[in-house]
Amino acid sequence: MRYTLTSGMLHASTQLKLMIEFGHGTHVGLRRARNEDTYFADAALGLFLVADGMGGHQHGEVASAMARDAIVECVRQGKSLAEAVHSAAAQLLKHAQRYDDALPMGTTVAAIRFTEQDYEVAWVGDSRIYLWKDGLRQISHDHSLVQRLVEAGAIDEAQARRHPQRNILTQALGITALEQLHISMAKGRLEPGMNFLVCSDGLTEEVSDSRIEEIIGRRNLAAQECLDHLLLAALEGGGSDNVTAILARIH
Repeated sequence: MRYTLTSGMLHASTQLKLMIEFGHGTHVGLRRARNEDTYFADAALGLFLVADGMGGHQHGEVASAMARDAIVECVRQGKSLAEAVHSAAAQLLKHAQRYDDALPMGTTVAAIRFTEQDYEVAWVGDSRIYLWKDGLRQISHDHSLVQRLVEAGAIDEAQARRHPQRNILTQALGITALEQLHISMAKGRLEPGMNFLVCSDGLTEEVSDSRIEEIIGRRNLAAQECLDHLLLAALEGGGSDNVTAILARIH
C-alpha cells in the first residue's frame, strides 16, 4: 500500500512529497491458543501501532483491543500521541476497577505517528520500534526488569536475551497506576529511505536484530513481502508467542 504525504514549504513553488508504503500482519504463533496481540495501520491518519495484551482468559485480547481503539479515537480527535496513550491507560484502569476481577488486564503499546515531514513515537512495555536507514537502530527501550539490569551493568545484551525473567515488565497500560505510568517518547524528521518497524516481542524473542536488519534491508522486496518474511522467521525460530509487526517505508 502506498500513500502520499504532501508538505508545503516556505517557498510556495516547492513541495516535498513523501510516500508511505507499508506491510502488516499478525500470527497466533505455534504454542498459543489465542492471539492477544492487535494492531492498527492507517497511512491516511499517519498512525501505526501494535499492542500486546496480557492477563489470561480473554483479558489480554480485551486489553489490547481497548487500548488500540482508545488511541485511534483520541488521535482522530486531534490529541497528541502521549495524550492518546494516557487516555487508553486511564480507560483500562477504569474498566478493571469496574469489574473488580482478580486477574490483571494489561497491554503494551508501541505507536508511531507521521505528520507531514516529522515522526513521533510512543511506547509502554516491551513492544518495540526500530528505524532502518543504512542500518538498524532500536528507537524504543524496553520497560522491563531485564532492561533495568542491562542499564545497571549487571548483565549484557546477550545475557538479557536468555534471562529467565526477560518477560517481566515494569510498565504496562491497565496495570501501572496513572501517577506511576511512564510513556516514553521520541521524535525526528522524516527522510526518504527510512523504514520503521513496530512489533510485539513475539518477533524479537525469536529473530535477532541482525536478521531483522537483513530482511528489512532487502530493497528488492515490497514492504509487505519483507513483513511476511519477518513473521515467517519468527515462526521458524520457534513461534513461542503471538507475533505482530508493521513495516512502514518512507519514499
